[in-house]
Amino acid sequence: MNQHKHYEAPQVPNYGSSLCSNDGDDNGKKRTGTVWTATANIITAMIGSDVFILPWAIAQLGWIVGPSLILCFSFVNIYISVLLVDCYRTGDPINGKRNHTYMDAVRSNLGGTKAVACGIVQYVYLYALVVYQTLDASKSMKAIKQSNCFHKTGGEGACKVSGNLYIVMFGIIQIICSQLPNFDDIWWLSILATMMSITYSSIGIGLGIAKVAGKNYWLP
Repeated sequence: MNQHKHYEAPQVPNYGSSLCSNDGDDNGKKRTGTVWTATANIITAMIGSDVFILPWAIAQLGWIVGPSLILCFSFVNIYISVLLVDCYRTGDPINGKRNHTYMDAVRSNLGGTKAVACGIVQYVYLYALVVYQTLDASKSMKAIKQSNCFHKTGGEGACKVSGNLYIVMFGIIQIICSQLPNFDDIWWLSILATMMSITYSSIGIGLGIAKVAGKNYWLP
């Protein structure tokens, strides 16, 4: 009598479903992230308004050093990403305790003292980043106001604009948004931030092409 073995069809991953199941270490909070939202967050984290400064920095370094540094930092990012993945859980890589934050990972692997030092560095960096973004936003709004003034006066007016008002306005908007409940759980924010990142890159590429085409540069 022949016995037939039963083979199960392979499971096909559902990229629209949650990346992680609720395995009991999330305080009962349902994990709703998907591959697409994770991809959007990665793009947002990697691409920001700083892409406008990148062409100038590469131009200052030259065609050899500039691209070489970009390649070097790409490998650094890959190494850091793999390191963070390895530190995501403590102990067993599948069922170990989940580290929800970077400080949790530092505390689990290096101890409480290093976690405190890491927290200080993180908050100082966050404070500096917020100040930089606030000043940068006020400069952008000031530039728009000056541009409108130049168009109205034909370039003959003084068009002096103070950026203090825009700093206060942007700060008030930040305070209001920070008070919204579950602001970090709004799913469309990741999509909006991704679209802004793509817009930054597109503007940078467009300005670069226009600059080269307008000056008739010939690359060797």
